[in-house]
Amino acid sequence: MDSQQTLVGAAAGDDPQQGLRAVRALRELADRLEVLQVRRARSLGWSWEQIASALGVSKQAAHKKHGKA
Repeated sequence: MDSQQTLVGAAAGDDPQQGLRAVRALRELADRLEVLQVRRARSLGWSWEQIASALGVSKQAAHKKHGKA
């Protein structure tokens, strides 16, 4: 399972084994992308409030998760 389309198909498929593995892989991908984009936003001068709003979380939650990076 290496392409995003394959992962999405497997996640929505009938086989729970493949579906759950695909969900895990998609979650890991989303986490890596979130870190990348938060770093990019911070380097561009975004506030924690702006980042939190874009992520749909509180400012405190965004800072707690990404503030140490």
